[in-house]
Amino acid sequence: MPIKLPKDIPAFKILQEKNVFVMDEKRAKSQEIRPLRIGIVNLMPTKEETETQIFRMIGGSPIQLEPVLIKMKTYESKNTSKSHMDKFYVYFDEVKKKGLDGLIITGASVEHLKFEDVAYWKELIDIMDWAKENITSTLFICWAAQACLYHFYGIKKYKLPEKKIGIFKHHHANNFQDLLRGIDDELWIPHARYTENKREDILKTNDLKIIIDSKEAGPHLIINDNASFVLAIGHFEYDRHTLDYEYKRDLKKGFNIKIPKNYYVNNDLKKLPKLAWRANAGVFYRNWINFIYQTTNYDIKKYRMKNYLHVAKQKSI
Repeated sequence: MPIKLPKDIPAFKILQEKNVFVMDEKRAKSQEIRPLRIGIVNLMPTKEETETQIFRMIGGSPIQLEPVLIKMKTYESKNTSKSHMDKFYVYFDEVKKKGLDGLIITGASVEHLKFEDVAYWKELIDIMDWAKENITSTLFICWAAQACLYHFYGIKKYKLPEKKIGIFKHHHANNFQDLLRGIDDELWIPHARYTENKREDILKTNDLKIIIDSKEAGPHLIINDNASFVLAIGHFEYDRHTLDYEYKRDLKKGFNIKIPKNYYVNNDLKKLPKLAWRANAGVFYRNWINFIYQTTNYDIKKYRMKNYLHVAKQKSI
């Protein structure tokens, strides 16, 4: 939560420069508080596991949240029971009536398909288009980030020669304070995918900024100019054992897949995998929730306040 300080106290400016969130008394008095409604379009086959991962991430914030699990009308889950989906999930039409402050769209196991060949593609387009005009910030994860790049910017995905799987070193590529506040300059992030987006294609688009990047894994975190789109190519939300499960599942299926990089201690599958990203992941999700909290309007139907954004100038890597 932010700290309230007099605007003319010397520490106010110093803390701002150190990326500590502070607000003056005028800003504090103008705030009205209610739970934030965060929609979650869960496209992963392991829905219950993904629910737990995301709830843990967003639950780290002291701000009261109301998660809303969203299911697709044009596709029925084959790996999660109908009773679970009926009890805990709602269709997007119902969500639109009440509105949302933020939205998370997860990855999906459809990388091998063209976007247009995905069963729920048209429905997902409707959700993304609505979110663009009505939600303060949408977090797109992995395949969903690629879908956003393709739908709004025409940026294609490319098949990799082999699956990129493991945890990879990343660095800040742009000082966007609202999302990077408190995150280490160098950090480790899990990736697990068969496709990629070209860095040069992203940089050609004036509306997009890469704010976390990796020489080996490529861009991880991308935002548009007002951070209404936040694209995470990697998986901050993964548990310690998620890559282990994916790797061993692929081996059982007979896939030719290399051992996840930088993950098992001495590449020994019997040893506990490294957990090197949890702290930074938690900070990122708390920053994202706080960003929504500080920018969204108390009246959920009025979208966002337009006078609060901390974007620094591009800095060299």
